[in-house]
Amino acid sequence: MNTKTLQFKTSDDLTLWTNLKNGDEKSFSLLFEKYYGDLVNYGNSLSPNAEKVQDCVQDVFTDIWVYKNGLQSSVVVKAYLLSSVRKRIARLYERDHIFRKSASTDSIAFLLEFSVEHDLMDDDYATKEKVVHLNKLLNNLPARQKEALYLRYHQGLTVDQIADMLEVNYQSASNLLHRGLLTLRKEWKGSVSLILLLSSVTF
Repeated sequence: MNTKTLQFKTSDDLTLWTNLKNGDEKSFSLLFEKYYGDLVNYGNSLSPNAEKVQDCVQDVFTDIWVYKNGLQSSVVVKAYLLSSVRKRIARLYERDHIFRKSASTDSIAFLLEFSVEHDLMDDDYATKEKVVHLNKLLNNLPARQKEALYLRYHQGLTVDQIADMLEVNYQSASNLLHRGLLTLRKEWKGSVSLILLLSSVTF
């Protein structure tokens, strides 16, 4: 995605967000339709209970509408929604006594499996065996590193936004990304860019 497209999408989100704050139901519905799938997918990476994840996502949107007058005026909407879902699922874990209420959201394990598609790989650059190897490398990373890479390269969040979501400082978030990439680069011998692959993986 080029910078102009990203800026347009961000600007469009902010317009919808502003209209939503002013009580526009159509803008609320458009944001719901735009992000519901992404939010459910992300929620499913944090909890194996698909039904409860859907409830959490719907609760996030319900709260946004009910408390629209108190929402911040300037937000990165996608990052805000992803963070809200993460916090909602953390409260779900608390309610179900899976971990203590004093625990932070880093007690949530990232569950999604990375999948690099074979058709992304040119036979001149890598064999199918190397694709399988890369999938294994990705999925063997610690959960926090996997989640940081997912948020950075699949969801397009900045390091600052990832830090906010994971409730760590900027340096810690940067370290998670760096360590994950360093581990992959040590083992990955293919000619295709790791960044290109990470931006194209499915889950």
